[in-house]
Amino acid sequence: MCSAFDVIIVGGGAAGIGAARRLAAQGSSALLLEASARLGGRAWTQDIGGYPLDLGCEWLHSGDRNAWVGIAEASGFPVDRGEPPWAKAHPGIEHDEHAQEAAQRAYGDWEDRLRIVAAGSDRASDALQPGGPWNAYVRAIAGFMSGMAPEQISATDYLAYDDASTGRNWHLPSGHGTLVAASLPSTTTLRLATPADRIDLTTDGVAVTTRAGTIRAGAAILTISTAVLAGDAIRLPAGTEPWREAAAALPLGRNEKIFLEIGHNVAFEPDSHAYGNLHDPRSAAYSIRPNGWPVIEAFLGGDGARIVAEGGPAAGFAHVSAELAALFGSDVASAIRPLAATSWSRMASIGGAYSCALPGRSNARARLARPFEDRLFFAGEATHPFDFTTAHGAHDSGIRAADEALAALGDRRGEAA
Repeated sequence: MCSAFDVIIVGGGAAGIGAARRLAAQGSSALLLEASARLGGRAWTQDIGGYPLDLGCEWLHSGDRNAWVGIAEASGFPVDRGEPPWAKAHPGIEHDEHAQEAAQRAYGDWEDRLRIVAAGSDRASDALQPGGPWNAYVRAIAGFMSGMAPEQISATDYLAYDDASTGRNWHLPSGHGTLVAASLPSTTTLRLATPADRIDLTTDGVAVTTRAGTIRAGAAILTISTAVLAGDAIRLPAGTEPWREAAAALPLGRNEKIFLEIGHNVAFEPDSHAYGNLHDPRSAAYSIRPNGWPVIEAFLGGDGARIVAEGGPAAGFAHVSAELAALFGSDVASAIRPLAATSWSRMASIGGAYSCALPGRSNARARLARPFEDRLFFAGEATHPFDFTTAHGAHDSGIRAADEALAALGDRRGEAA
């Protein structure tokens, strides 16, 4: 493999595909290298049991300004603009409305105190009420949002996302991962199962070494996860240590999903929601019969996702089955069966869910997004200033990196003329 391209994109997730779309629109040649055997990265839809299940990102967050909405509609993918299931509590559960309101109020109070903490320690745990009766609930929700415990969350970073969100959460019935993987331009050369081992600068661009050989191009756009970038899987040019340090300040949190199939003899309200235990930081959030399917999707974050990451799928199934039995009665155990479980933390080519800035390190996002020597450009959700953790943030960062690469290539060609 020795062909020359304008740009080599390393990583075939939402950011890499966003970059490829921009380069194709500008008539530039691009090669996309993806380490795994599929496109999409942390956007992954699998047909399991006849249902297109999103193992990774699922929602079109801030849908009214989300680039994937326009891409979906232009490609014929239906977009569901209805209320998300967490807006509809399952009616078959005995609710302690007073406790739920108190827990939600405690979470809101914690978010309000984050603004004070952001000006000081920047450690989100410092906004917890000492000995607060709902701290476990706050920890669980923070885990859903960031995949981390509050002790590891930058208050400034957390608020940046929260302040920018429009609160519109739309859905793709055919799967978010399906859309992302289908959106690579046909003019982009694709090499799956081809990890980059080394990137070197050359006099006129870059050389990317893979097991299949070395490819040269005018520039490279690196869209790998911060877990991979902070490690040593890819040898980068001398001088890129600050970029690796920035990636280490933006570690990937833990978020996992457990899917269960519902027996035909059990009635559950479709497109409804349930929450496990208000007093357990490991609790899951349950999407019940999404799209009317006989499926329950359990979403685990932080401490809850740690159960799956450390104990494997069996431990995850046991945990959510016990929570569901507590919610719906012991008979539910015989009416559900394991369908699928994710293991993002154990996936070597990714290494976790989405990025979370450590306390005092929210500026690492901007530092990671800087070009290196006008040859190497960085994209991915972790480089977005406020839409991090999302597929649209990743996409938009790919657009930004592609524009930077195109500008650098144009300047270089102008100098050579």
